[in-house]
Amino acid sequence: MRVIVMSDSHGDKETVNAVSALQADAIFHCGDSELAWDDTLLTNIHIVKGNCDRDHRFPDSVIVEVGSKKIWMVHGHEHDCKRTMLPLYYHALELGADIVLFGHSHSYGAELRDGILFVNPGSTILPREGKQPTFAEIEWEDNYRVYFKNMSMETVITVEIKNIANNR
Repeated sequence: MRVIVMSDSHGDKETVNAVSALQADAIFHCGDSELAWDDTLLTNIHIVKGNCDRDHRFPDSVIVEVGSKKIWMVHGHEHDCKRTMLPLYYHALELGADIVLFGHSHSYGAELRDGILFVNPGSTILPREGKQPTFAEIEWEDNYRVYFKNMSMETVITVEIKNIANNR
């Protein structure tokens, strides 16, 4: 299975269009798109409301099954994700999520905690910490592979987590 994840595009339709054109089983946007809920660019994209989104039709969170994985997505601002992962972690446990997608910090990263994969794809337009604009591709079979890619579609870093099948 393969999913594409982006976040914090802040009105930049060009990057949303480029990333959403990639082949995947599902495409996610973790909020702060600053687009309208009914923008045709967002067709077939699972998306949540970020703290900079003004269209209140976006949901605060999304739960989607992709293959055998339950994916929970939020923006992260309501879960204090810039300071700690604990609110995301505890809520993921309550939901029985296998993968948690979130943005808000504009900084990419991936972590496996007690069998739950947490991925922040970074920002497609306004990265922080001197990093380049990124999005994430997540693939899984027996292992998780998370590819953080720049807007030239080049891999910046790859994270591989082995032996995750039915880990929890």
